[in-house]
Amino acid sequence: MKPINKYTFHFIMKLLCGFTVLLTAAVAYYVYIPLPRRLSEPWKLLVVAAAFRGVTQVVSCHTFLIPVDFEGVQSHDAEFHSVPVRVYEPTQMNQVTLRRAVVFFHGGGWSLGFPKLGSYDLLCRKMAAELNAVVVTVDYHMAPDVRFPVQYEDCLQATRHFLRPEVLAHYSVEPQRVAVCGDSAGGNLAAAVAQQIGKDNSTAGTLKLQVLIYPVLQALDFNTASYQQNLNVPILYRELMVHYWLEYLGADPNLIHSLLLNNHTAQDQILADPHRTKLDWMTLLPKHMRKNYKPVIPAVGTPSILKDVPALLDSRAAPLLAEEEVLSMAARAYIMTCEHDVLRDDGTMYGLRLQQAGVSVTLQHYEDCFHGCVSFAFWPLYFSVGIRAVEDYIAWLQENL
Repeated sequence: MKPINKYTFHFIMKLLCGFTVLLTAAVAYYVYIPLPRRLSEPWKLLVVAAAFRGVTQVVSCHTFLIPVDFEGVQSHDAEFHSVPVRVYEPTQMNQVTLRRAVVFFHGGGWSLGFPKLGSYDLLCRKMAAELNAVVVTVDYHMAPDVRFPVQYEDCLQATRHFLRPEVLAHYSVEPQRVAVCGDSAGGNLAAAVAQQIGKDNSTAGTLKLQVLIYPVLQALDFNTASYQQNLNVPILYRELMVHYWLEYLGADPNLIHSLLLNNHTAQDQILADPHRTKLDWMTLLPKHMRKNYKPVIPAVGTPSILKDVPALLDSRAAPLLAEEEVLSMAARAYIMTCEHDVLRDDGTMYGLRLQQAGVSVTLQHYEDCFHGCVSFAFWPLYFSVGIRAVEDYIAWLQENL
């Protein structure tokens, strides 16, 4: 074998160096996104965001996390009104005292997530252990296999089933101490279920509390102050949120650009008129949240959108659009919002509208937090702000449920 001469060696080294530079540049371009200075652990988030983008192109998120059992919590799978659920129960039971319960709906844009593995499994085990509560996570059907209102109906029927007196008695749950909880799209479902349970006289049981973690609550304005401020901030980009909405509602994906421009709620769109004040963020948001952003309301829009996709105006899909009478019957609320999240204003406006309807609301806002942080509070990521957020809302449940 001939030895490599110095010219060939130098050529190979230059080639390797060039390849390394190109690879580094490509990785940096894929990973790096300019982030706000106050965001918690920004470089860690950049890496996670890059991994999330890569994973979601291949498989559902959350499937790569390994569940770890919490000591003293057992689980089993069941069906509530033909809806798959997993029930978590503390193994030690006081025969005298009934337990409280939480019905949990996972996030993931109504189309991603697997609640029986990874961070959602760990979160439910943590709630069951620390609250000494029965926790039911609902494995609702997801898009693209089903569309709205199937996800909502799955969650509503599973909750109604659990609230039946004989079911609560079977799990030794006190009927007056049941909450619904959800994050992101799960927060949307929890809010919609809380509204329906509140006004549904046919439901045997009631809900004491609703916990909404960075919920998505409306699809009429994709240019609120928080959408404008955070349109490119991971984990949830503005365009991705619009994509989730269109998929959830079974709408034409080509509408995405029209919705990004708010063409569906332009000034000439009469169907949107009854709902404009319900999400008037110039009125509903405090000045420090509005900053210097301005509403985006085109003079002329696309009239066919609201006619072709009527679910955009359906409060079961968009709970922020509910009438005040309906809101007044909903359970007491804990609403978590993050400064660096396109959905920040959804949660803030909903909290104010609930308060105006006479509902007690705890608004928990995190200045250094981003969308999805609660899912990153567990192994292997351990985001400090996610850990803090989980501890805070469980502490609130501990005190109020």
